[in-house]
Amino acid sequence: QVQLVESGGGLVQPGGSLRLSCAASGSIWSINDMGWYRQAPGKERELVAGITRSGSTNYADSVKGRFTISRDNAKNTVFLQMNSLKPEDTAVYYCKLVVRINRWWSPDDYWGQGTQVTVSS
Repeated sequence: QVQLVESGGGLVQPGGSLRLSCAASGSIWSINDMGWYRQAPGKERELVAGITRSGSTNYADSVKGRFTISRDNAKNTVFLQMNSLKPEDTAVYYCKLVVRINRWWSPDDYWGQGTQVTVSS
């Protein structure tokens, strides 16, 4: 079993910064892609940023230049540094990790519990 624990959300004023973390534990053989998604009220969940095991990254156009995704493979953790936050960034943020629990099983997607980010004055 794999557990993901997210932290770092909260209330911040426009222009402020937050750093999200997502740490995985349990039966982990390897972690492939890691990513952050968000879901605002009444909207579909969308990809915010992704990072491969080798460190290649991709971002939604709406966050390019403001958000940075990174990972610590030794600690099975993915981060999302969010700067210059805007009210439209308000959403529940979820991490998703593609985890292989042993060499014989195909990788599976695991999701974090979600953390609320609210950008408001």
